[in-house]
Amino acid sequence: MRAKLSTTFQSLKVRNYRLFAVGQLIKLIGVWMMFIAQDWLVLELSDDSATALGVVTALQFTPVLLLTLLSGRLADRYDKRLLLLIGNAAWSVLALGMSILVLSGAAELWHVFVFAALLGIANAVETPVRQAFVSELVGMSLLPNALSLSAATFNTARIVGPALAGVAIAVFDVGPVFMISAVSSLAPLLMLARMNAADLHRQDLPPLDERAAAKVTDGLKYVARRPDLVMPLVLISVIGMVLFNFQLTLAALAKTVFNTGAASFGLFTTALAVGALGGALASSGRRERPSAYVVIGAAIAFGALGTLVGLAPAYWLVALLLLPTGFFMVYFAQASNQRIQLSVDPAYRGRVMALWVLVFLGTNPIGAPLIGLVAEKFGAGASIWLGGLISVAAALVALAWQLRRTGGRLRLRFRPTPQVYVIHAGVS
Repeated sequence: MRAKLSTTFQSLKVRNYRLFAVGQLIKLIGVWMMFIAQDWLVLELSDDSATALGVVTALQFTPVLLLTLLSGRLADRYDKRLLLLIGNAAWSVLALGMSILVLSGAAELWHVFVFAALLGIANAVETPVRQAFVSELVGMSLLPNALSLSAATFNTARIVGPALAGVAIAVFDVGPVFMISAVSSLAPLLMLARMNAADLHRQDLPPLDERAAAKVTDGLKYVARRPDLVMPLVLISVIGMVLFNFQLTLAALAKTVFNTGAASFGLFTTALAVGALGGALASSGRRERPSAYVVIGAAIAFGALGTLVGLAPAYWLVALLLLPTGFFMVYFAQASNQRIQLSVDPAYRGRVMALWVLVFLGTNPIGAPLIGLVAEKFGAGASIWLGGLISVAAALVALAWQLRRTGGRLRLRFRPTPQVYVIHAGVS
């Protein structure tokens, strides 16, 4: 057991990564508290409008759609640590400003819209840089483990943050929650400042003059030449658009279908996050690049479970189904991320990860309003099960494409245990 735990958390032995993880955990707990408070505030200010929730989500992610590729170019040209300091500082200033508005009682719906868009800009700059920075913290040998622990950090915050937010909103209202988020966002700044730059793994980076010539179009051309990268990017773009909108759909499901309060909405999000944490830890032992079939299999499982969540008739059943749904949600996302990061040239990592963030998060401005509209017209459950069915269909198309490209064939074995496997697959 001790050896297993040591392997699972081995990236935490690296001081710079340990500082990074602690800073992210503190900030993300506050961020998830703020997301819950923001969604509740929007529902209060808009008379329970799911469409308004969709607009806020779209505004948060539109900057990702517009700016992420440029951020990836910055990541390949400049010091990632410095860029992270700038991005996190901007987030802190914005969070403090919004918390003052809410605490003063002056906040209106349009304030929330503007705040969401400005935070989206800071996030569009910070996220691709942070994704690419992980390899500099631990090196390639520990990268799969570090990526999984980063996902575990994110989902630990998703467990703690919504639970704290549900209680805090019930006791104090939404204003103090925004202030807590603003204060917690200072943690990454302090941890980044304490890092030892000499211990960063930058030996594989190209010379400064080559980095200065980095172009967005070169990154796109690089990916276009790599079908092994194209498949997970396309798959994550479709599923990210239609099924990763739980921030929106679970709020609407809790309030409009099951008529629950903020604490019960927090329970939904917490159940999803508990499963997601399990999925992240299950990915932490991976030492080599996951196969395309691991990515596709996880996508099929996630889509199928998402469909069941949308169709579930009882509150307790939704909460129960969200556990395995969260597991495969993150297992799929991590397998896709690791498949890309473990094979990309370091000179292109920033731009490729920016493209990853773009297709994963940048599709939200398209998907969120549509999901919100479906939720308002046909019910929140329909917006979830429809996304699940589309996800399963996309994964099956990806499976057919991969089998045709590699010449592989599926076989089903019943003994000693039922198992689906691929034979004669010529390309990994």
